[in-house]
Amino acid sequence: MAVKRALISVYDKTGVADFCRELHRLGIEILSTGGTAKELKAAGIPVTEISDFTGSPEVFGGRVKTLHPKVHGGILYRRKEHAKEAEKHGIEPIDMVVVNLYPFEKTIAKKEATQQEIIENIDIGGPAMIRSAAKNFESVAVVVDPSDYTGLLKELGEKKDFSNETRRRLMEKAFARTAEYDWAISGYFGKREGFPLMYELRFKKEFPLRYGENPHQQATAYSLLGSTSIFHSPVYSDEKMSYNNYLDADAAFGLISEFAGENACAIIKHTNPCGGALGKSLKEAYEKALQTDTLSAYGGIIAFGKKVDKETAQAIGNKFVEVIIAPGYEEGVLEILRTKKKRRIIDISSLIDTKERYNYRQVFGGLLSQEKDSLIFDKAALKVVSKKKPTKTELEDLEFATKFVKHTKSNALIIAKGLQVLGVGAGQMSRVDSCKTSIWKAKEAKFDLKGSVVSSDAFLPFRDTLDEYAKVGVSALLEPGGSIKDKEVIEAADNYGMALVFSGVRHFRH
Repeated sequence: MAVKRALISVYDKTGVADFCRELHRLGIEILSTGGTAKELKAAGIPVTEISDFTGSPEVFGGRVKTLHPKVHGGILYRRKEHAKEAEKHGIEPIDMVVVNLYPFEKTIAKKEATQQEIIENIDIGGPAMIRSAAKNFESVAVVVDPSDYTGLLKELGEKKDFSNETRRRLMEKAFARTAEYDWAISGYFGKREGFPLMYELRFKKEFPLRYGENPHQQATAYSLLGSTSIFHSPVYSDEKMSYNNYLDADAAFGLISEFAGENACAIIKHTNPCGGALGKSLKEAYEKALQTDTLSAYGGIIAFGKKVDKETAQAIGNKFVEVIIAPGYEEGVLEILRTKKKRRIIDISSLIDTKERYNYRQVFGGLLSQEKDSLIFDKAALKVVSKKKPTKTELEDLEFATKFVKHTKSNALIIAKGLQVLGVGAGQMSRVDSCKTSIWKAKEAKFDLKGSVVSSDAFLPFRDTLDEYAKVGVSALLEPGGSIKDKEVIEAADNYGMALVFSGVRHFRH
């Protein structure tokens, strides 16, 4: 079954003239449409316009040109079973379909794109031809990617046809492309409803991972189509990122995004912060963050709010750090950081300005979807419920601590002072246990807790947490409020002369 007739209709005209010139040299008749036909004619390549082939003009400004029985019949009919019927209706075979689609994905990515422009970039005839050719792949070769042109010309030159393996590979690629295209359209218009009736999340395999959370689990990295992925961020290391490295790096990215452009440092261990600070310099922020919990920081993830400078890189030195993430690195910094073998260094510049609205979490047999937690709290809505009012410095520390507590597993409590994390209570089944853990960790680091503040991710169900913090000198605490024991907690704050602020915003992180 030699290829004798090809239909060419492409938006992306990369390499199409050279490709068609070779098809013509091999004796293959070329059918084409609109702008593609004009380009091929301008290149001196003989072309039969699709309207001449079908006997019907292109209509409605080109909206309808290939949706015709002679086109789809020529692609779809079974060569042996339907040969007489095709002859009866004057339908001639089309042996190869070369199509790529209107740039819908690129159009919706443009901030200035109008609704009309977006709608006009929904291709109809292109996907129809691709699907028709892919369905009949045993008789029709379907080409959707210009990067395939060279290899296909070589095979045609040698055999005048394509192998079954080649046809099947092209078919699989074609269906993948139409599925991706339809998902982009569905996803774009579905977003208007917030939570559409049907989710069809599509992921592209990026690379295999050495193993999963544990060595006996196989693992692979997939990126969500249409989204900016951490898997596309440059990794400056010969050592590959692991499954757990990516989990921790993602947690670190979420936290440090709260401090984008600031002299900020956060240290992450097992997806929880174990240190953090703001400083007059990035180096100072790192050194203060490290003081929080030097033991847990060993083998952790260090995240920075701005480009890493040489001074900070030298301060890190040869300490054992699994991963460093930052929105860029100044000249000469990578050479310093890479002197420690097996250290992964990620540039998250491309992720900083992303505005993903939703996040997803798999459960057995299903998916949970929610809006991202984009709040800290509304300063204007803060309610001081104690007799003592927090100072300006205490309010600044409370806001700083809340940015950390938001990214800490519940039950979560953060002690802070001087824009530095002093103690972390994370992931305990009772809030008072998280409280005691945060105090113990702060004392282990030999911090003076007098005048420190605490942020809680959820309300205090009893006064016991406040009782414990009062013993060590905490002067202000922020929580959402809303417990049936609020009155009791407020009375305790007043007894201790502690400022108590209700934010009205809960930050559970399970």
